[in-house]
Amino acid sequence: MNIVLDTNILISALIKNSLTRGIIINSSHNFLLPEFELEEIENHKEEILEKSKLSKEDFYILLFDLLRYVKIIKLDKIINYRQEAYNIIGNIDEDDTIFIATALAFDCPIWTDDKDFKKQKIIKIYSTSEMKEISGL
Repeated sequence: MNIVLDTNILISALIKNSLTRGIIINSSHNFLLPEFELEEIENHKEEILEKSKLSKEDFYILLFDLLRYVKIIKLDKIINYRQEAYNIIGNIDEDDTIFIATALAFDCPIWTDDKDFKKQKIIKIYSTSEMKEISGL
């Protein structure tokens, strides 16, 4: 099953060797991440380094390792869904539009612990605890 990753899920996996990281690495699901969100991770790099106590080198090693389990989705694959996505979540959190657009483009759920996503009723949302259950981990 394809599942869109919220950036905060990937950031969580970078910060701590936890259930989140384990699900990404050990799950049989196909995780999708809009390419634009790689910039978001880079923008939060210093915060991630501080919280994780990783060196820059180890940060990039871990990031590239985690990205082996993630398909990066080019903007041109989801751009046609942007307006529909905005109509679904734009009045809740405009920044989440790209994740909804990706979910619409690939007809799949989103993995996030951001409660704003649950305020919409069009796209299925899985929390980390729900992902643990459906991944059988």
